[in-house]
Amino acid sequence: MAIGEILFYLYDYYERPRFFCPCEVNLGLSKRPYIIHFWPIMSESLLSIKASLALKREGPGTITASIEEMALLAPSNPLQNIRLLAGRAFQLKIIGLDENHQKIFEKIFDSDSFGNFAIKIPKEKSWPTIKFLELYELLSHPGVELHLGYFLPMEITRPSKIIISDFDKTLVDTRHHTGRDVFDALTRPLQYFPTVPKSISIYKEFIEKKYHPFILSASPHFFENSIRDWLYQNKIYTAVLFLKDYRHVLSLFEGQLRPKDLKIQGLYKLNHLLDILAMTGIPDELVLMGDNFESDALIYLTLALFLSTPIEPWKLWHLIQTLESFKLSKRQDTIFLSKLFQLKNALKNFSINSTNVPKISIFIRKKGSETSLELPSFLQEVAPILTLYDGR
Repeated sequence: MAIGEILFYLYDYYERPRFFCPCEVNLGLSKRPYIIHFWPIMSESLLSIKASLALKREGPGTITASIEEMALLAPSNPLQNIRLLAGRAFQLKIIGLDENHQKIFEKIFDSDSFGNFAIKIPKEKSWPTIKFLELYELLSHPGVELHLGYFLPMEITRPSKIIISDFDKTLVDTRHHTGRDVFDALTRPLQYFPTVPKSISIYKEFIEKKYHPFILSASPHFFENSIRDWLYQNKIYTAVLFLKDYRHVLSLFEGQLRPKDLKIQGLYKLNHLLDILAMTGIPDELVLMGDNFESDALIYLTLALFLSTPIEPWKLWHLIQTLESFKLSKRQDTIFLSKLFQLKNALKNFSINSTNVPKISIFIRKKGSETSLELPSFLQEVAPILTLYDGR
C-alpha cells in the first residue's frame, strides 16, 4: 500500500467531531469553516490578529465543555489532525463591538491560500474600548455569511510583561531521533512523553506574576490540538501558540520556508519572535524559555542583543549569517530585514515613552551536567542574562 493511501485511511479513521459553539447550525452544509485558532491581541495603538481556518465535515453532534472539563477529556494525537496539511482560502468579516455590543468597526480580510490570517488594525482615537470581536466567514459558501462566534481580545497594557517558551525538550521531553520516535510522536498523545517539571514550574510561576504566556515551537502546525490538550491537562489555559506551518515548506510560490528549515530553526523562530513583538508592542519585561538541545540560546540572545543595544538591523543581519542556525534564501533575507527595521522603529517609539530598555531574562534547560555554553563573540555582551537550569 502506498504512503498516500496509508495517510488517507489514517485521516479518514481519525477524523472526529471537535468542540463546537452551542449556537452553531449547519444549514444543511456538508462542510463548514471552523477556527483552528484565533488570537486577537490589543496593544496601545494596534489590534493584531493571528488566525487560521479550515473546512470540516459536520459531525453527528456537538460537544460543549468548560476549559476545566476539557482538561479531563481524552487527549488527541497529532495524526488525528493530519487533514490540516491541506488548505484553502477564506474571507473573514470582523466586527468590533463595545461593552454594550454596539458596532465600532466592520472590516473584511482575505486569507492566504492556506487559510491563515495576519491582520493589523490601527486603533482610531475616536473608538471606544473594543470588548468583543464577532466573526463571519464569507467565501466558503457564496451568498452565506457563516457565524463563527465571539472572541475577547487579549489586552496588553503598561507595564507589559510577556513570557515566550519553546515546547519540545523544554516543557515536554519528546524524542525524534529514529523512525519509531517519529511514529510515536504522530500517533500518541503528548501525555505519553515525560514532562520537564522544572520548566513547567518556571513557566507557571511567571504566569502567576501576570506575564502573558506564549508558546513558540517548531512542531508542525497540525500538532496544535495535541499541544492544546497537553496545556489544559497541565492547567495552562491561556497560552498563545505559534507553530511551524509545514505547508510553507511544501509551497513553491507562497511558502516563506524552505526544506532546510525543517531542521534548521534559527530563521523560523527569530522571525516569529519578531512577529510576537510586533503584535504585543515592545514589552517592559520579557522572559524567554528554551533548551540547549538545538539553537534556542543563540536565537534568544540574538533577539536580546537587538532589543538592548543600539546595533543596527544591517549589522545584525550580517552577523547572524555567520551562524549555522541561520541560513537564509534571498526572499527570506528580504522578509527578515523588513521585520528587523519595523522592530527598530518600535524600539525608538518605546524609548521615547520609557527611560529604560526592556528587561530580558533567558532560561535555558541544559544538557547533562554542562555549566556553560559556547557562544559567538558578538553575543558575549548579553550572555549574563542567560540562566542554565536542570529540567528535573
